[in-house]
Amino acid sequence: MTGLRLILNNISHAYRDLTVLDDIGLTAEPGEVLVLVGPSGCGKSTLLGIMGGMLRPSGGNVSVQGNVAEDCLNPLTYVFQDFSLLPWRTVAGNIALPLEARLSRQARAERVAEVLALTGLTEFAKAWPKQLSGGMRQRVGIARALAVRPACLLMDEPLSALDAQTRDLLLDEFSSIIARAGTTTIYVTHNLSEAVRLGQQIVVLSRRPGRIRATIRIDRPIAGRSARDPDLLEIEENLWRMIRDDAAAAERERVDA
Repeated sequence: MTGLRLILNNISHAYRDLTVLDDIGLTAEPGEVLVLVGPSGCGKSTLLGIMGGMLRPSGGNVSVQGNVAEDCLNPLTYVFQDFSLLPWRTVAGNIALPLEARLSRQARAERVAEVLALTGLTEFAKAWPKQLSGGMRQRVGIARALAVRPACLLMDEPLSALDAQTRDLLLDEFSSIIARAGTTTIYVTHNLSEAVRLGQQIVVLSRRPGRIRATIRIDRPIAGRSARDPDLLEIEENLWRMIRDDAAAAERERVDA
């Protein structure tokens, strides 16, 4: 897969009189995992929607650079919190869904087999969603997104619906999948452990209106990162300190009002 470069220039957004985002400027490099974190209500999901073209910003613009590979069927693809699997389709059938109008039967079968192997789902190809755990169902959702060979993968808290143990187990596998896929990934999360395990560029948004408070880069391979790594734990603690301070300031303002 070939990743795109996404450039946000002075992005602002408001819902009527409520300003949600203010003067956001950032660049996601090709093949990079950029993680958005910040306190609740800071506009992370709104910014993701703007990056994916689902929302038109009130101000500023998004530009895209790079060439999309010939086998890319959808340059931008979303993975949401909800698994969104069709219960009457098997695992392979769900993955094949976005391919059906675009590829021949043989090409679909080859593409589905490829992403089943990539995501460790080959032996579950004929299983029904109801037979799978939550973590397995979300893995199918990720496989379906990768089947179109996107140039940019947009992920809105994809692991938040899972219990802590399942999330940690899937995170190990997911980091390997992302590293092998090589597509540009924008990842929204409240979970700071996820942020430091996956992020190569971590963008911290302030409380509303969301502005960029800090940008942290982790220049090391994603695959093989450990939750117990002292360097990552220190970064996680710094992230938490920034977000906690914002939340405390917001609470003081509410009391004063």
